[in-house]
Amino acid sequence: MPEEITVGPAGLGARIWRGGAGRPVLLVHGLSSNARMWDGVAARLAESGHPVVAVDLRGHGASEDVPGSGGDDLDAAPTDPTRSAAEDLAAVCADLGWAAPVVAGHAWGGNIALQLAVDRPGLVHGLALVDGGWLHLGDQFPDLDAAWSVLAPPRFEGVAEPAVRASLRAGHPEWSHGAIEGALGNLRERADGSMTPRLEREQHRAIIGSMLRHRPRTLYPRVRCRVLLLAATGDATPVRKRELLTEAASALANAEIVEFHGGDHDLHAHRPVRVAEQIASLA
Repeated sequence: MPEEITVGPAGLGARIWRGGAGRPVLLVHGLSSNARMWDGVAARLAESGHPVVAVDLRGHGASEDVPGSGGDDLDAAPTDPTRSAAEDLAAVCADLGWAAPVVAGHAWGGNIALQLAVDRPGLVHGLALVDGGWLHLGDQFPDLDAAWSVLAPPRFEGVAEPAVRASLRAGHPEWSHGAIEGALGNLRERADGSMTPRLEREQHRAIIGSMLRHRPRTLYPRVRCRVLLLAATGDATPVRKRELLTEAASALANAEIVEFHGGDHDLHAHRPVRVAEQIASLA
């Protein structure tokens, strides 16, 4: 079972599996998610001897109230959320005494992990980008208002936890009980019993703005470590997604595309065994 800890100068919440003497693994969730979504993957990595830490980024999960999680001008944040998250991860590794972990990031967490690998080229031993890290929102939307009109999170007005749980179960019938519970960890209960995202709406918008500004393709040539691009694909996979995957695999010096046919975007929740195997292969 994992332990809940506070780590790094920012005091981020995290879950740690002590594992054994294997190479450590740092797991990074995506936008408006939380560390518990990695539980299935982390448990399997720990069983194979890897110390594992899954961190809650600022404003998420147990780091909901960490200083710097909100405020300021959110359309043009003075500290870019993607870059500051990468700095937080470097500080977490230093706090843990980890010199060369494998880092896996899901969705926006993939962008953060990629930025970390570029900012600290001697730190990251291997990189797993889980259905993210090669996204280019700036190619799709001209500005933040346009992106927000499509990507703004749903509101949970008057929706109680049992209804949310039932919706998650209906939408993800192959997920384990633990994965459903992890997804519920993205939300908190209001005084009236309804649910709302832990990540404040204004901060969510700021992160979307950061993703618009982030340009993974400018970073690819600077990544030194081996990279796995773990992609959820299917018969209806958009051509654009395949183009972005091919671009990333070609521009990165040592990269491989690993397809999960029929996989959910949340591959770490849907296919934890195979995701763990792929991450372990980077060690």
